[in-house]
Amino acid sequence: MRKVYLLLIVLIAAVSLVAAPLAAQDVVHVVQPGENLFRIAQIYGTDVNTLVQLNGITNSWQIYAGQVLVIPGAASPIQEPVVAALELPAVTQTHVVTYGEHLSSIANAYGMSPEQLAALNGITNPNLIYVGQVLTVNAGAPAPAAEVITVAVPTAVTLQNAFDIPQPAATGEVRHIVQPGQYLSQIASQYGVSWLSIAQANGIYDPNTIYAGLSLVIPGATSGTGYIVEVPPAPPAYIGSGREIIVDLSDQRTYAYENGILIRNVLVSTGLPATPTVQGDFVVERKYGAQTMAGPGYYLPDVPYVMYFYSGYALHGTYWHSNFGQPMSHGCVNLPTPDAEWFYNWADYGTPVHVQA
Repeated sequence: MRKVYLLLIVLIAAVSLVAAPLAAQDVVHVVQPGENLFRIAQIYGTDVNTLVQLNGITNSWQIYAGQVLVIPGAASPIQEPVVAALELPAVTQTHVVTYGEHLSSIANAYGMSPEQLAALNGITNPNLIYVGQVLTVNAGAPAPAAEVITVAVPTAVTLQNAFDIPQPAATGEVRHIVQPGQYLSQIASQYGVSWLSIAQANGIYDPNTIYAGLSLVIPGATSGTGYIVEVPPAPPAYIGSGREIIVDLSDQRTYAYENGILIRNVLVSTGLPATPTVQGDFVVERKYGAQTMAGPGYYLPDVPYVMYFYSGYALHGTYWHSNFGQPMSHGCVNLPTPDAEWFYNWADYGTPVHVQA
């Protein structure tokens, strides 16, 4: 009996020694600014549901920078984890993607090719970069001139002048009137200047706070440089009473009306020719704060502010592209996420949705 007891002790010890390395195989990932569970799961070859269950996450689209996630031991990184950037030499540069930027424009700013930048960051689809994403750029490349411009925080008087009171143009001065759906980086690209120089010239300390109708001084531009986007006239209200939404496919815009008065005008992306957006008269049927959307060739977890108006067709926020104004979707109406949030909170169940060519 004593021998059996000793044998059991040896077996238990052996099992403990074998089990310890298995637990140690779990990987810890520190969430970086701009990351989401979908991209983290891609890095480690796992899926969002596994990460949600393993880490006790109740809302899979509300993780935060600095959050520590446990990655299952069975997973192995299929591309370089973002946390590896913490171990790179101090001379390594990073770039935070802002509204309106594309991989090619970022690469050009750092003297790189889009292919080099994509390879350095493990990007397989150059059209799927997103606002807030942290990109590693060529350590040996000089930072773009815009990076060294210091934008002073304006006083309250400066803010009033910049945002509320259009100032008279000086002789030879070029001004641009912000159109709905435009971002500061897009405007800067039109005139061949940096967005930081525009921000500095106009007392703007947050590039995400510009709005339609704002008059901007464009420093360093000439009167013949660039162009101003012509906004098509809004269609008349379809019903004329209560709240209603009109999606116009020809001008790629979505309009919100209340008692016949236009209160919101948003540049959107509707269905591609092979997957067109359905036309007709519908109503808001279902609403979800976030939902995974998948189909042939795409998998998009945690799509925010989803409002279905007919079968599988919905208005929703978009984090995977910023090419609004061009058809991009599989039939849904892609809105910038802040605008999608506004429509989501404004529209009730049963709100009419009219989709026209």
